[in-house]
Amino acid sequence: MNISIDLKYTYGFISIDEINAFEDEIKLHLKSLTEKTGKGNDFLGWVDLPEELDGDFLDSVKKSAEKLASNSEIVVVIGIGGSYLGARAVIDALNHQFASILPGNSPLVIYAGQNIAEDYLTQLLDVLDKKEYSIIVISKSGTTTEPAIAFRILKNQLENKYGKEEAVSRIVAITDKEKGALKEVANKEGYDTFIVPDDVGGRYSVLTPVGLLPIATAGFDIDELLRGAREMREHILNESDLEKNPVMLYAAARNALYRKGKTIEIMVSYLPNLYYITEWWKQLYGESEGKENKGIFPAGVGFTTDLHSMGQYIQEGLRNIFETVISVENTRHSLLIPEDEGNADKLNYLAGRNIDQVNKMAELGTLIAHVDGGVPNIRISIPEINEYYLGQLIYHLPEGNLTLFQ
Repeated sequence: MNISIDLKYTYGFISIDEINAFEDEIKLHLKSLTEKTGKGNDFLGWVDLPEELDGDFLDSVKKSAEKLASNSEIVVVIGIGGSYLGARAVIDALNHQFASILPGNSPLVIYAGQNIAEDYLTQLLDVLDKKEYSIIVISKSGTTTEPAIAFRILKNQLENKYGKEEAVSRIVAITDKEKGALKEVANKEGYDTFIVPDDVGGRYSVLTPVGLLPIATAGFDIDELLRGAREMREHILNESDLEKNPVMLYAAARNALYRKGKTIEIMVSYLPNLYYITEWWKQLYGESEGKENKGIFPAGVGFTTDLHSMGQYIQEGLRNIFETVISVENTRHSLLIPEDEGNADKLNYLAGRNIDQVNKMAELGTLIAHVDGGVPNIRISIPEINEYYLGQLIYHLPEGNLTLFQ
């Protein structure tokens, strides 16, 4: 089973005919995307990445990841925007949510260069002073302010801790193939290096070394990630029926809702480990659509937590919003709610139920309440969280960004 799109909770706001009216245009846009024609075609290398990454390349990524993991308790990924969000989205989705306080076979991947906060960097140095660590620094230019500052500071600390020769072996640079400040430093110092492809923009780079190396270093299966992306790509390209093509269906529904004045899309998840999937999606859609004074504004909430804050606005605020719910069918664990003799909290009616059953009840009840309150909902269903289905999702979402804005 693949990820799927359910639009039934939009039909009170847009009709099937209004969705289907976009079919021909969506097909043309999808064709221009996959054939790399039209505006922005020089940055469409990501479209074919799942097919183009060969075994030798993946072996080199895995070997570099093994080298980093073999001598590091912590690997610091230095980058901002697309240089870290995609990797963090996948790693956080797959990781034990308390990995930072549990022993493990793989190094803990943490992040720097995504802010210019003095306390953050100072406290990071405090931690790294007591741990064995390495660095993956990601920047096409090497001059972006936030990661450049972080790399300068961490490189200095690494060299002071290990000596310059060993420090070199603990740094991997992912940068431009021939130009830029980081490329110049990498060549001069002799760092292991991977290339950010010229035709892949930062926010689409999760299936390049930018994402694959940190994900592999964290101990996750990049072959399965790419298999999911590859099979999603094949399905999208080979399925011409709008109703059976999740990318076309999602894009058509978003366009139809936008025409009805729904100018804000809120991505909703009910699992906290999907937080950075939403953060990555926000960058992906915000940078792509926020042009020419047009576009759907991407926002995100984590339910049920945010039901106790943003829930009120979504229920009864300005009616220019719609929600896209990432719904996960199966969790990795099973935990039952116990019976309580006193029943002071009046929750014995839930005793014996699985926690996820209650979460699913909250998800359905919230969805129905929000639809009744004037907020259409698109539902993206994922069978479970693993590398394969995340590969499908991270290929599906960029392709779904076929917004016409006429």
